Amino acid sequence: MNLLTVGLSHRTAPVRVLERAAIGAEDVGKVLDELIARDHISEAFLVSTCNRVEVYAVAETFHGGLDDVTAVLARQAGAEVAELADHFYVHYAGAAVEHLFSVAAGLDSMVVGEAQILGQLRQAYGVADQAGTVGRTLHELAQQALRVGKRVHAETEIDGAGASVVSEALSDAEAALGGVAGRRALLVGAGSMGALAAAQLRRAGIAEVTIANRTAANGARLAESLRAEGVAAGTVELDRLRTAITAADLVVTCTGAVGAVVTEDIVAGAVQDRQDPQRPLLFCDLGLPRDTSPGVAELAGVAVVDLETLQQRLTEQRGGRESERAGRIVAVELRGYLAAQRSAEVTPTVTALRKRAAEVVDSELLRLDSRLPADLDGDVRNELNRTVRRVVDKLLHAPTVRVKELASVPGGSGYAEALRELFELDPQSPAAIRAPRSAEDVPVTGARSAQALLRSSEQGGSEPDGPEQDGENR
Repeated sequence: MNLLTVGLSHRTAPVRVLERAAIGAEDVGKVLDELIARDHISEAFLVSTCNRVEVYAVAETFHGGLDDVTAVLARQAGAEVAELADHFYVHYAGAAVEHLFSVAAGLDSMVVGEAQILGQLRQAYGVADQAGTVGRTLHELAQQALRVGKRVHAETEIDGAGASVVSEALSDAEAALGGVAGRRALLVGAGSMGALAAAQLRRAGIAEVTIANRTAANGARLAESLRAEGVAAGTVELDRLRTAITAADLVVTCTGAVGAVVTEDIVAGAVQDRQDPQRPLLFCDLGLPRDTSPGVAELAGVAVVDLETLQQRLTEQRGGRESERAGRIVAVELRGYLAAQRSAEVTPTVTALRKRAAEVVDSELLRLDSRLPADLDGDVRNELNRTVRRVVDKLLHAPTVRVKELASVPGGSGYAEALRELFELDPQSPAAIRAPRSAEDVPVTGARSAQALLRSSEQGGSEPDGPEQDGENR
């Protein structure tokens, strides 16, 4: 089996494509079930955020797994695989591990170093675990990725500024409004992103926050927490959005709804109702898909900051020195993880060898026992048995320890294969995990695009082999 990652993110797809591919929380379980029902997928978990939609899967074969995952993602987006091929990225084996570690560290986020991704990964794993779609491989991988993310955030200052998509969006909003201190905000959505936005607004000195949420109890809890922090806060029903927008200076939307919640008609009516038509009205749309209709940005006196404008501004962002430190930690953790996996993969071969040796010893001792004098002292007989077993154990000790050491380096799977061949051991024993082309220099970008891989798959192409198999293909 091999680890496979297929997805789309802010690095490879525009927001309009991510909107189509977005998978709501209520649909994740169904998508996971669909993945597991496919012929080539045995384990899977799905990460769906405002920046990415990606599947981590254990696949029986590379091309079979690639076909299965892309077909499910394309169906979910209401598109043909060919339409999304240019936007898919594909990671295989060691490069899939590297990608997940980088994601957990915040190195692949739109805002480099954001800590929210750790919670999103933990939630993605939890949903898959509850759905029964993760086994030993993805369980161990996910737990290690979370540990890597925590280590990066603990040992570097990559998130020292506390930056996130929310904070960056609100920073743009502050610039457009000339600051939010003393202003009134409407928050549409009271989930985890809504709570983060509320905290950011409080720190920025917002005077009043009104919360509109599909589940009234969740909105009331968030309003209560804001009041406890000294911010005037209340709630409003979603069908009263026009009235609430009329009174607001800033509207932050983050509902996770499939369609637009704030329509052009609602906003146009609110603008018409405002006593001061010159007072600016800014929308900060953090939803994927968008919570606001496209026409809202065209209304006079209305400005919109959304994920697309953020994507354009943050595309060339770099994390600087702290990002480099984080990258080194990821590389060290990756080498350690792959070495441990390769070493673990040789264990069945070592076990089989020792079992074979024990069977031979037992057989020969039984034959020896039948030839020894019947009146031979029992202590002598036992000492003969122990001596023979000690000799075999000592002969096997060095090669079995050494083969585990050798298997932990790239290309070490050959030693286990040699043992299986020489001693006629079970040929079905799993081979060691294939590693990136070098433990010191893990490849990030492969030579073939996702589109080329998909074409190869359609033509019945062979399993990726050699250096390219562990590269990222975009």
